[in-house]
Amino acid sequence: MKFTWFHLMPWPHMPDDFRQKHRSVWVDLPSSMYEPERGHGIYHQYLDQLEFAESVGFDGIGVNEHHANAYGLMPSPNIMAATLTRRTSKAALVVLGNSIALYNPPLRVAEEFAMLDVLSGGRLVAGFPVGTSMDTNYAYGTIPALTREKYAEAHDLIRKAWAADEPFAFNGRYTKLRYVNCWPKPIQRPAPPIFIPGGGSVETYDFCLDNTYSYSYLSYSGYLRAKLLMEGYWKRVAERKTDESPYRAGFAQVICVADTDAEAERLYGPHVNYFYNRCLHVYPGFADAPGYRTIKTIQTGALSQFTQAAARDYPSMTWKDLVDGRYIIAGSPETVRQQMEELIRSLRVGNVFCLMHIGDMPDDKVRHSTKLFAEKVMPHLRNLWPDWNNHDDRFWVHPMSERVSLKVAAE
Repeated sequence: MKFTWFHLMPWPHMPDDFRQKHRSVWVDLPSSMYEPERGHGIYHQYLDQLEFAESVGFDGIGVNEHHANAYGLMPSPNIMAATLTRRTSKAALVVLGNSIALYNPPLRVAEEFAMLDVLSGGRLVAGFPVGTSMDTNYAYGTIPALTREKYAEAHDLIRKAWAADEPFAFNGRYTKLRYVNCWPKPIQRPAPPIFIPGGGSVETYDFCLDNTYSYSYLSYSGYLRAKLLMEGYWKRVAERKTDESPYRAGFAQVICVADTDAEAERLYGPHVNYFYNRCLHVYPGFADAPGYRTIKTIQTGALSQFTQAAARDYPSMTWKDLVDGRYIIAGSPETVRQQMEELIRSLRVGNVFCLMHIGDMPDDKVRHSTKLFAEKVMPHLRNLWPDWNNHDDRFWVHPMSERVSLKVAAE
């Protein structure tokens, strides 16, 4: 098993009447709510938490890209990852990822990801999300019906730029470059491992299988509701007669660990409430722009999790509702261990993205929950896939054996 400590980096100062006064946490939320002086401290605290996760034994530390929102303050996850290359040495840097359809030219992603891989000594996991409709269509203005076509072209350019040893011309529909010449190149050749966040489309399943990419389902609805989608993915794997390595798939889960089940509710209840009722408060009209989803995806009934969030009426859900419905996994180490094992086995995933900073959770509680999970839960889950030696080289990083000592470099 591989465990990545994943940070959304939300704005933790949305007021109690946020839902009443604002229709959405994304796209049209007034930026006057953001306080740069507070943001300075928040960014550094969030980076400290990611570094702490490495120190207690997480395999990866994760960041991602979002725009025009208070849900996740990372318009550039690459800046965060670059910072982490200097302060970490073991954990994979899981950048989930760069919304490659937004970049003009997408060669910029090839260059920056290569820089991150070199800086980190070969520790980059590169994520290629299509991006939410809020980010791609509303915040950055990409035409919904063209988003996936632009994405496919950007992907092909990035992979070719990494592979080529000589300059070449690229004549795409959306990008035309006389000289493509990627300096630097990534350490991991031909490319870093690539994770594809997805929401249930057959096209994404096939894209991952065609390219040997890991399919990552990022959801806040919990593993019980994810089973149908993941069964669809594994059915497609079987139809394609491809090996069924659990590391072909990953899942994101909100996790809270305390000494007892009752203590978990007392410690984390208010912060979980903040997350589900403010951070996920997205206007449904922003969640799925017309033309954003493909016909095949619509036919499967797969919806944006933010569309689902609006339909689920999170404000009426109690802690018990969220726990019993497995939206969150929360409780004592033993309770969390049992439910995590059920998640891993039922979804057949080898990668888990652990969401342990939740909403407006203060630093001491984040570290307490993280440490308990690392010491009392994670060791019991390591060996759930012995047939795969609990590892698959195709879907994880290959760092350099000898890397620069930062102490020596500073001297």
